[in-house]
Amino acid sequence: MQLSCGSFQFDLSRPIVMGIVNVTPDSFSDGGLHGHRDGAIAHALQLINEGADIIDIGGESTRPGASPVSVQEELDRVLPVIEGLRDSSVAISIDTFKPEVMIQAIAAGVHMVNDINALQDAQAMKAVAQSRVAVCLMHKQGNPLTMQLLPDYTDVVDEVSHFLRARINAAEAAGIERQRIVVDPGFGFGKTLEHNLALLRELIKFKELGVPVLAGLSRKSMLGALSGQDAQHRMPASIAAALIAVQRGASIVRVHDVRATVDALKIWNAISGEIQ
Repeated sequence: MQLSCGSFQFDLSRPIVMGIVNVTPDSFSDGGLHGHRDGAIAHALQLINEGADIIDIGGESTRPGASPVSVQEELDRVLPVIEGLRDSSVAISIDTFKPEVMIQAIAAGVHMVNDINALQDAQAMKAVAQSRVAVCLMHKQGNPLTMQLLPDYTDVVDEVSHFLRARINAAEAAGIERQRIVVDPGFGFGKTLEHNLALLRELIKFKELGVPVLAGLSRKSMLGALSGQDAQHRMPASIAAALIAVQRGASIVRVHDVRATVDALKIWNAISGEIQ
């Protein structure tokens, strides 16, 4: 499977790593740590040095209970970082659901849009369709402010899969080629622990959608519920979750701890090559 990501072409016969750079004061794990241009760029360069294939830059927290920020505030956070990384050796992704931010980020040189709203905004769809960037279509139930209050599904795997298939079809109808599309089941976005575990357990089913699957499990509350650790001490659980996701078909893992994940995947790649 191939992913066309702007000027980058990824061979997904082996999983790749997306490193997280949150230019925010309130993200659940690293809010405030890289809240300014120089710190965020330095952190991104560190993740690149550790082996990240894609850097995902976000200027608005979408953790449960997060309050929205204005378009201008988000742009003020992310554009200087994008511009500072424009000549780096890896693909750059913008983590946003706002069309105005997508448009300016694409103009500034990003290679991918990571949209928790799965391009349900017509202007977001247009912005991506008129570009060459890749897009990650994510499922969520509700909005960040309220999504964890009462998540409810009859069959979470079937419902998430149905939603993502519909969004793939909508993206293709708008002119976004399939080789530019990635899907994300949205762990923790309007899901209980039981919902998250069901999605991870049956992640292989999402490969039936015919596009790469991204798994974003790093340091999330589901891992805290299982391990009893706070967000700063969930690296071992995050590595385990990433490997399980890859084993079940994920082509991209979105993580905070790039070096540890890359090292774990080197072992996975060596062993999976032997047993294929």
